[in-house]
Amino acid sequence: MKKIYYPLTLLALAFTACQKQPVIPNTQPVHKASLTQTLNATDYGKLDTSTYGYKNHAFQSDDDAKQGIPAILSAEYPRVDDGSTAAITYTVGTPTVKVADSLYSHVAYTLTNADYLLLPGNKYADFSAAQILSWLPYGPKTSSPVANQHAVLTFNYYAGTVSVQTFGYLYLNNAWQQIYLLSPAQYASIGRSNHNEFVAGDKDNINAYINSLLKADLAVSATAKVGDVLYVSFNYYEGTTDYQKVRAFAFDGSNWVTGATPRSLSFERAGGKWVVSSTVNYTLTAADYVYIGTQTTAGTQAARDNVAKYPDFNISAATDATYWSPTDIDAAMIAVLTAKFKATALPNQKFVVTYTVYSFGKTSNTSKTYIYDGTNFAVANN
Repeated sequence: MKKIYYPLTLLALAFTACQKQPVIPNTQPVHKASLTQTLNATDYGKLDTSTYGYKNHAFQSDDDAKQGIPAILSAEYPRVDDGSTAAITYTVGTPTVKVADSLYSHVAYTLTNADYLLLPGNKYADFSAAQILSWLPYGPKTSSPVANQHAVLTFNYYAGTVSVQTFGYLYLNNAWQQIYLLSPAQYASIGRSNHNEFVAGDKDNINAYINSLLKADLAVSATAKVGDVLYVSFNYYEGTTDYQKVRAFAFDGSNWVTGATPRSLSFERAGGKWVVSSTVNYTLTAADYVYIGTQTTAGTQAARDNVAKYPDFNISAATDATYWSPTDIDAAMIAVLTAKFKATALPNQKFVVTYTVYSFGKTSNTSKTYIYDGTNFAVANN
């Protein structure tokens, strides 16, 4: 029989081709990143679907942003290392509300005596504020609501005594809630008492009018906090049609505004998590120079005496008796940081210290960054 020899390399290839290839793990190295980003709709889409940011592509407040942005950064940059930073521009805005039906004749309703009895257990022809909310799921126009359905209800209101009142309601996020309804007195205060409504000529000024009315309402202004949102219902007449519209206004600390406002925050990666940047910027005070000169062992005695008398560090020449080397200055800065911040410093927190130096007759300010490792302060690597 003829012997046939196959090259070893061919046998190796054949064997390899028959074997199941091993799964190579993702070994992409982590890295320290310096990010600058303006959030867009895709970014907000990384948030939980129940959040304000996911639904509106904006945050409700700065506090809301501080909670939401770390989730976005974690989703988009899962492998960056501690020490990474991110400068994020985001939007704080009020939600855009498009009511399901804005025709006044469809939205407005006056309760009849029979309507009051639709609320289980009720025997009276009047409602408290809580009772009317409980009644809405039984009302002839409100029992099967759709998203953003609006209702302006006139009814006998009981609050110790009975009076006829009109309140506004909005079906928002699967629940009826009372919203802010402009009153006849408020329309009158801005010269719109004839029909208690805005008209087409007011179109560009409605937001300013409502801001003024909300600020003048003591029940609102006394408790308003930054980020608070009010849904405001108002009557608007255009052409031959009467509408009842709703707009959301947010309190920015001074005014009630609607729409979107860009804001910025800095974040850093620490302990495997994205957190709002905790970097502390600190400038030495006159008392700090005295502390360095009298309470520390940084530098030479002559240098300490000099810095206690003159609030600056002499870096002119190493041959000067009062010279401060970079190492001596670091020791002085660390002594000050330890005395002032160790009790409250967080692990990996950075401190940017600004101090004054003296060089050949001239003084100038310079800054250096230090980091707290959980036990001690040290010069930061970057």
